[in-house]
Amino acid sequence: MYLLGLGIVLLLMKYLEVDPVTAWSWWVVLAPFALAVAWWAWADTTGYTKRKAMERMDQKKKDRIDKQRETLGLKPGKRR
Repeated sequence: MYLLGLGIVLLLMKYLEVDPVTAWSWWVVLAPFALAVAWWAWADTTGYTKRKAMERMDQKKKDRIDKQRETLGLKPGKRR
């Protein structure tokens, strides 16, 4: 996501003719977009995106269970 934001900023700077970016080649300005596409392709093929989503869901589930145990007066994670 950072690469996409950087690409948009550089594109706007090139379009508005901001001083240092005006002299740069279009390849340099558009490179963050290509890197973002490469990152997303890698993340999807390796399962990185799915793994991170599952970790977030598991953490939410654990937090919800701990909150329910706390409401019932039980200590989360401790057995009697």
